[in-house]
Amino acid sequence: MKKIITSLLIGTIVGTIDVIPMIIQGLDWYSNISAFVFWIVMGFVIAYISIPLKSWKKGLLVATLSILPIIIIVAASDPISIIPISIMTIILGSLVGFLTDKYAK
Repeated sequence: MKKIITSLLIGTIVGTIDVIPMIIQGLDWYSNISAFVFWIVMGFVIAYISIPLKSWKKGLLVATLSILPIIIIVAASDPISIIPISIMTIILGSLVGFLTDKYAK
């Protein structure tokens, strides 16, 4: 039970980090909530998935693969947004992998 709560807490913290710049930019609430929920789910999934990689690489891989459908949808209407989405996914996915390995045991 501790692992579930910790992984969801890590996802919540990382989701907040991701959404703050989005709120400052004035993005709509659907985008903000979508990004926030994405990171909560990623905290859980990354903590429980078993891939024989270092923790930060596992987080990077899972988050990057999971964000691909969103990137495709965003690319149709705002291709320049792919860059910050990809950068945040790389950084935060690696962070979630590292933190879940360290704290969600």
